[in-house]
Amino acid sequence: MRILALAILAIGIVSIGPVAAQTYDPAYPVCLRVYGPATYYECRYTSLPQCNASASGRSAQCVINPYFGGYQRHRRVY
Repeated sequence: MRILALAILAIGIVSIGPVAAQTYDPAYPVCLRVYGPATYYECRYTSLPQCNASASGRSAQCVINPYFGGYQRHRRVY
C-alpha cells in the first residue's frame, strides 16, 4: 500500500509543470501583447494611444489590464 501511495505521489510531482509568474502588472491600466516565438505582455502603458504608438509596425496588440487596481485617492480626515 505504501508503494502505491508513493508511486501516485511521485507521478503527481513529476506531472506538475513550472509555475508561471504573474502576467499582468497591476500598476498600469494598459498592456501590450507581443506575438512571436516568445509571446509576452508588457504592462507599462498609461493609455491606449501610448500603447498603440508602441505597437505600430510590430506583431502586437494593446489590451486593457484586467488586474489594474485603479487610481486610489487618499482622503484627509479632519
